[in-house]
Amino acid sequence: MTPYILYSDGNGNIFEDTSLLVTGRAGWDAWPIDESEWIELPEGGSLYELPGRRGIGIDANTGDMTICEKGWAVAAFIPPAHTGSYIAAYETLPDAPTLPLFCYTAVGWWDGKFYVPAVRIENDIRQECAGFDDTKVKEGVKTLMEAYPHNRLVQHLAQNCALTYHCPAARNYFMGRWECPIPSSPACNANCIGCISFQPEEETIVSTQDRLRFKPSAEEIVEYTVPHLEQAPFPIVSFGQGCEGEPLLMWETIAESIKEIRKHTPKGSININTNGSKPDAVKALCEAGLNSIRVSLNSAQERWYTPYYRPNNYQFSDIVESLKVVRSYGGWTSINYFVFPGLTDSVAEYEALRQLIIDTDLNMIQWRNFNIDPDWYLGKLNITDPGECLGMKQLMELIHEEFPNVRFGYFNPPMERILGDYEQDFAH
Repeated sequence: MTPYILYSDGNGNIFEDTSLLVTGRAGWDAWPIDESEWIELPEGGSLYELPGRRGIGIDANTGDMTICEKGWAVAAFIPPAHTGSYIAAYETLPDAPTLPLFCYTAVGWWDGKFYVPAVRIENDIRQECAGFDDTKVKEGVKTLMEAYPHNRLVQHLAQNCALTYHCPAARNYFMGRWECPIPSSPACNANCIGCISFQPEEETIVSTQDRLRFKPSAEEIVEYTVPHLEQAPFPIVSFGQGCEGEPLLMWETIAESIKEIRKHTPKGSININTNGSKPDAVKALCEAGLNSIRVSLNSAQERWYTPYYRPNNYQFSDIVESLKVVRSYGGWTSINYFVFPGLTDSVAEYEALRQLIIDTDLNMIQWRNFNIDPDWYLGKLNITDPGECLGMKQLMELIHEEFPNVRFGYFNPPMERILGDYEQDFAH
């Protein structure tokens, strides 16, 4: 089974071309996709038209690779808990616009269904589309905004995150369950090319959401997080969200918050999502009671990390040190690993990832689909030849074989999962 290629007519209508089999992109190149890699497009997935781009397929009769001239190329968004192994393959025309900050997984059509090359990397259901009830979210927003009328964070999470951007973490908070977000910093010490909360006006893309515009107080943080930890199932509170800058720039406030939270409740897990740029700050947070850290990486290689993050006053070695610090305090460490087939699965990246795991005693890899225009990203980093690649499937198999204790997933695990049964203790 190899699905047929899809194309769009430019008016929101998508068709299959039964003369061409779909291919997948890794790096700059298009490849056939083994039939073992296809799964049905999961619920919550969607399709994108890629204007100014012609899909690349394989002629079903001759086996030759060719361009689909019937319309624009099509890609899939695959929902959280799934990791794609190939990007949509296409030829970009000279006047093609830069694509927005979404993931662009290969997709095809077979026997009445859409298929994508992907794996379900995580059994936790916390961001399943079917699990959200808009009525309950709005009821929760109304209840909690009335309960905390002067809390700017609760107002921000309600009006911006839950109701405007439909952020799954914020919606879960207002439904009283699982992971509760704590945006905490309006500033950042990196200038990430694909930042989702701030883009320069002269850039060809726009951020997908507005950044937090105030510095919350420890009192505001404690006020709404303690009840969540006390009452929610598998509770986590997480500093550092997509709608803000770098939380470690607010480490003093965060440390004060953690200490105060733990005066009121021992329950749940306190996590930080961060770029890991300030190891001394991470140490202070661990001493205050931080339980886990998730450090975001586009690459385990400094040569690809630095031109993407464009860090201010820190370097790659600092993030490695931050992971080591948390492990030295017995905390849980994850990397938020941006998967870009053709780079992530290159032999050089594989070796760098192995070394990072060894050096830091890493607990978990969260295999996240990279939300970025592939051509734009490779061009910005000036990557012309990433070298020999293994394929995402083989990469994951090799890492799992060598490091069986390193967990694969998509979300920050609750304390029950960290300390108990990793295969059972989570939202399901």
